[in-house]
Amino acid sequence: MKILVTGGAGFIGSHVVDTFIANGHEVVVVDDLSTGRRSNLNPAATFYQIDIRSDKLGEVFEKEKPQVVDHHAAQMDVRLSVVAPPLNKKVNVLGATKFIELARQHNDELFIYISTGGAVYGEPEYLPCDENHPINPICPYGASKHTVEHYLYMYHELYDLDYVVLRYPNVYGPRQDPHGEAGVVAIFTGLMLNGEQVIINGDGDQERDFVFVGDCARGNLLALTTENSNTIFNLGEGKPTTVNDVYRELKQITDYQLSADHGPAKVGETRRIYLEAKKAAEELDWQPSVGLNEGLTETVEYFRKAEAGV
Repeated sequence: MKILVTGGAGFIGSHVVDTFIANGHEVVVVDDLSTGRRSNLNPAATFYQIDIRSDKLGEVFEKEKPQVVDHHAAQMDVRLSVVAPPLNKKVNVLGATKFIELARQHNDELFIYISTGGAVYGEPEYLPCDENHPINPICPYGASKHTVEHYLYMYHELYDLDYVVLRYPNVYGPRQDPHGEAGVVAIFTGLMLNGEQVIINGDGDQERDFVFVGDCARGNLLALTTENSNTIFNLGEGKPTTVNDVYRELKQITDYQLSADHGPAKVGETRRIYLEAKKAAEELDWQPSVGLNEGLTETVEYFRKAEAGV
């Protein structure tokens, strides 16, 4: 099967590409490398360096004729979405709907869309959040990702385009960028390995659902063949882990000698969120297989090797 993966040079997208290729699929990657890295690209994939809003995308579809689109590319910085909502909309809504329309025009078999379980629900009314939890995002990022879910439902009803939506938790693992705006695991790991000061935003008791990147990549592979399409799946551990928990685990793994400082909490971030993934277990045959300590250990080892140039 030929699959077009947007954002396939990014942290999560590149792992998805690797998983597809390892399972015998042909992959085309579209990525503008604004946040993705050329070094993440699987050499077996065909690569196009194009912005997801570009009119040149039609030429890619004409030439490559993908059967499936797997849409990972996004503006995924919650804090940037708060200060620059128009940019967030242009990338996350206009970019995604351009691919949905191209998939319709070319009669693609399936559209896999990556949404966010950490931002669409807002402050939860109950925990863990299942797929039927009310949608009340408190940041433009969450609102934009949910908007595209409605487009997919509409395109299925109007044009019979099949889709699977995967709402990701907090994903961590090798290749995550420890510089600038990135996941807390990558940021803490980078600072700890360099002996630099770790700053925890707020009190650190914020609760999150951390899932290893390889488990999320496997969710995409399962979405290719599921008979339960045209629906939404949470991917998650289903139990809370605080930022302080992550700090303590990484401090032990890295033998970090400093104590953390605390800074102000960030606007637009949900205080407590973790996801019920029972539906994914029952209908997608997915559940996480890598525990937090194992995943953090593998992540630290990756960054150690990267620092050493291995």
